[in-house]
Amino acid sequence: MVELVLMTGKSIPVTFTEAELEYLSENGLGRLATSSPQNEPHVIPMGYEFDGTYIYFGTASNTLKTRNIQQNSKVAFVIDDVSSKHPWRARGIEIRGIAEIIENNHRASVKIKPLKKASWGLGGE
Repeated sequence: MVELVLMTGKSIPVTFTEAELEYLSENGLGRLATSSPQNEPHVIPMGYEFDGTYIYFGTASNTLKTRNIQQNSKVAFVIDDVSSKHPWRARGIEIRGIAEIIENNHRASVKIKPLKKASWGLGGE
């Protein structure tokens, strides 16, 4: 469980349902949305890992997404798919959070701390 601490000092827990945890763990590809200092959006598919709380992915220090995160750490990450076309059944989860760049031995990775989430089509909702 991740907690959002408000300026009032109160915490709002961000918890994932069992269906959301399973979906996040079984997938490995999502789309990361960042914003430039000029508020230009940038969306890119990313392979990711999920540890039950945080989302992680590798990056290079000179990419647009990394530069955007350095200027504005607010991100959105969407994992979705279409489980059936007839009838139409889409499912997914959107996570909004704060991205942190972690440097380790000249390699960079990004850790996303979820602050909000919305899911659809996962059952048990």
